Amino acid sequence: MTLWEGRLGGHTAEEVMAYTVSLPFDRRLAFDDLTGSRAHVRGLGRAGILPESEVSILMAALERVEEELEAGTFAFRPEDEDIHTAVERRVTEIAGDVGAKLHTGRSRNDQVATDLRLYARRELLGLAGRVLELQHVLFRRATEAGDAYLPGYTHMQRAQPVLLAHHLLAHGWALARDVDRILQTVARLDVSPLGAGALAGSSLPLDPDWVAEELGFAARFENSLDAVSDRDFVAEALFDLALLGVHLSRLGEEMALWSSYEFGFVVLDDAYATGSSMLPQKKNPDVAELARAKSGRLVGHVAGLLTALKGLPLAYNRDLQE
Repeated sequence: MTLWEGRLGGHTAEEVMAYTVSLPFDRRLAFDDLTGSRAHVRGLGRAGILPESEVSILMAALERVEEELEAGTFAFRPEDEDIHTAVERRVTEIAGDVGAKLHTGRSRNDQVATDLRLYARRELLGLAGRVLELQHVLFRRATEAGDAYLPGYTHMQRAQPVLLAHHLLAHGWALARDVDRILQTVARLDVSPLGAGALAGSSLPLDPDWVAEELGFAARFENSLDAVSDRDFVAEALFDLALLGVHLSRLGEEMALWSSYEFGFVVLDDAYATGSSMLPQKKNPDVAELARAKSGRLVGHVAGLLTALKGLPLAYNRDLQE
């Protein structure tokens, strides 16, 4: 049973449930959902809304859910509409009637907004670290190149000789801007929406400031309508990723050109090349080519999200599931 089905006089059509279910996508938010739920439960206890005995029961149930998810033994059910429903359903199975109090003072609107910010913050910071690793590789190879030089091009015509190190570090500087953009996006998304409820908060004495601090956010929301409807940070993150993809595509394009017979500037390691099923003399730069191609998908994600957001009235709409 969904969290809202009791509101309706009959059962929701199976076709509607199949069309609207988001669990195949948002199950990746499971551990962020548990993190948010723990902070929420502790906040309910701190505010005196739940007694400490029930807080302990809920915390133990959430811990068991996490263990099941980590072990791969968590059993999702067809009626689990989303990850929030699945977690609350299992918590209630473990904790009994107390489990139903997990959702006290909370809506899935502020819940998913919180989960998504926790997820985006963690993943973007991890990605920034990976980009820094690539910068270090470029710096190391530039140092190793020494005084080696190659033709520099404008309009794909040979223009001036340039140091190979200078050329490689040009890509490093582009990646540095990517890292800066990612970190700026993380700084802007570092705001807790938990406590905003469905759209206008709750009459319960919740403490959004305390919960924000508990979750490690820099601040809590200022406007509840904005808190549950804001996906600017997702659009920003997608743009950051798209531009990063463009820079990787440009690097991939050069590797594909440089490894060709006509250029002959580099030789691909066999571990990072493929061959031909018909032409044995070929060594193909598939990794570089796919870096070019996959960047197009990232650009498409930006356009898709902005198109979905452009016509949404305040506050939450199901379009945001996409």
